[in-house]
Amino acid sequence: MKKFLAGLLAVCMACGLTACSTGGTTDQADDNPADTAESTSENGSGTTEVIVFAAASLTETLEQIAEDYKAVAPDVELTFNFDSSGTLKTQIQEGADCDVFISAAQKQMDQLDALADTAVNTEGLDFVQRGTRLDLLENKVTLAVPEGNPKGIDSFDALAQHLQAGDILLAMGNSDVPVGQYTQKILTFYGLDEATLASTGCITYGSNVKEVTTQVHEGSVDAGVIYATDAYSAGLTVVDEATADMCGQVIYPAAVINTSAHPEAAQAFLDYLSTDEAMAVFASVGFSPVA
Repeated sequence: MKKFLAGLLAVCMACGLTACSTGGTTDQADDNPADTAESTSENGSGTTEVIVFAAASLTETLEQIAEDYKAVAPDVELTFNFDSSGTLKTQIQEGADCDVFISAAQKQMDQLDALADTAVNTEGLDFVQRGTRLDLLENKVTLAVPEGNPKGIDSFDALAQHLQAGDILLAMGNSDVPVGQYTQKILTFYGLDEATLASTGCITYGSNVKEVTTQVHEGSVDAGVIYATDAYSAGLTVVDEATADMCGQVIYPAAVINTSAHPEAAQAFLDYLSTDEAMAVFASVGFSPVA
């Protein structure tokens, strides 16, 4: 009887150990659901998110291109962050997730590019993936007026005269915004002092080109300096276009960011932006390929 009880106890203990071993394996799998999700993503059953930081003036065109891109890369989800190029540059520098950066000026891209002039990239930042940077688009800086053009401003020459007289309110971008920097060059071209004009109430500012466009559209200012593409999208009247002598070329550089989680997918989207299909969308609002 004692031998029987001892044998029965041994069998029970063996079963218990087997159950614990099986339970341990199950618990380990349950404790790491991320491992399963990562494996599923790697197996291609999920989508790849490509995060694009782009100048605010690209909002309408890139949203349209994103719809077209679904037919080209159905497994890619494009997520956009539209803002001023200066703000986007700072976000990238501070570690924000970004796969592709499209700036409205060379300056902000140069500030992130280790191969750029150290006079511009003063912090020695290195965020641009080697071999991916290109000059994607060209835009134009224009002078737009609200409906009815109450002050009868018909050119940059007339704008300068009104600013000297102090009888208008001009909307322009902040100094860290490319469209604001182009406007500063125009003011300098006409020998106008921005600080004086701002202190006398002749200038109001926007944190990006969309804010400047909105002020003109709402008629809260007499004129605004914005891109041709934003004027087109907002249905505004353009009375003049700045020359290269006034503010230089308006070039939009683009590049893959070297901290990208999906560099191949990011490069594929960047390549698509140079195709005839994408360029047709850009051209529809006034962008052009860089000559």
